[in-house]
Amino acid sequence: MSPMDTPAVPRPRRVRGRTIFLGLIACVVLIVVPTVVVPTVLFPPETPRFDDDIPLPAFSLTDHTGAALTRDTLLGRVTIVNFIFTRCDTVCPVTSMKMRTVQDRTHDEADDIKLLSISVDPAHDTVAALAAYADRWGADPTRWRFVRGDIGAVRALVERGMQIGFDDLGDKTASGAPNITHSGHFVLVDQRGHIRGYYDSDDWPRIEKLMKHARYLVRRPSGG
Repeated sequence: MSPMDTPAVPRPRRVRGRTIFLGLIACVVLIVVPTVVVPTVLFPPETPRFDDDIPLPAFSLTDHTGAALTRDTLLGRVTIVNFIFTRCDTVCPVTSMKMRTVQDRTHDEADDIKLLSISVDPAHDTVAALAAYADRWGADPTRWRFVRGDIGAVRALVERGMQIGFDDLGDKTASGAPNITHSGHFVLVDQRGHIRGYYDSDDWPRIEKLMKHARYLVRRPSGG
């Protein structure tokens, strides 16, 4: 057989980069469409329902840095509120720990979600006492403020404005702390200074919902 009659040996086909890229895209589509796109279309995220729309009254308090805090201070931002006193050794450490978690979990919305802890023992909780308490819980002073005022101003805001009761029973607990009863609920306030919901801090799924609702209000201030 002459060299001219030698059968040609087929060259190996090259797998080009574009072919590999298209294959990867196809794999991604096959994974994402059934696991992400379809469930999102068929089962869209639940739109929050806000049952409350209560405007806060005008108030003037002082925070743990000595700065004034009024109703106008809250406008334009979503605010999550709770109630504490620095000598509390029962519910307050728990709610403060949860508020710290909320601070950490919403750090990406630092400019739009603020935190506020109101002392229900303002006679003892001076600016210095609140500053030490804020430091103990790692509060970011640009986001999380601890406030006090005369007892009349605090009661006007908390009891009449926020519809949250508290009471100093006048004796001591077994640990020696003042026997002050107050709510462990968190309160969600929108950019207009309106209360939009109450969230039991003993129920962690409610706190998760609180954070979702706060994020929703950042994007839709009216809650609609």
